[in-house]
Amino acid sequence: MSLKILYFAGLREALGQASEYLALPAHVGNVGQLHAHLAARGGAWQALATTKNLRVAVNQEMATMHTPLEDGDEIAFFPPVTGG
Repeated sequence: MSLKILYFAGLREALGQASEYLALPAHVGNVGQLHAHLAARGGAWQALATTKNLRVAVNQEMATMHTPLEDGDEIAFFPPVTGG
């Protein structure tokens, strides 16, 4: 399974990249498993595990950690947006 993953705002800065294409192991089938897989990389990737109220979208629609993933999906991780 190959996915396009996008990182926004503070995550992009912490990880030093805005996006990546990733082939996933067979055991990664939903957003929560992807989240855990990426955070397990360690180092700066721990930002995914420590960001409070992390938001995620699959194919530009808000998703939950239980949302299933399919080949070719675009997943976006981003912290909550605030404004004033």
